[in-house]
Amino acid sequence: MPHSIVTETCEGIADCVEACPVACIHPGPGKNSKGTDWFWIDFAVCIDCGICLQVCPIEGAILPEERPDLQKTPS
Repeated sequence: MPHSIVTETCEGIADCVEACPVACIHPGPGKNSKGTDWFWIDFAVCIDCGICLQVCPIEGAILPEERPDLQKTPS
């Protein structure tokens, strides 16, 4: 099951982007409600390796499940 980035928790640090072996993490447009940049995971490309979860320094920013209700994607 793909992982999800919680849009409103993400702080745009981007350690996950560099660590992802399949390049499925992309920047979101604009800022989230915290005023920070944010990223999103392409569920169709994610291989559920968990590396993003391991490298993210923000607790609760990445979840080990597909949660489109918590992860915004560009429209």
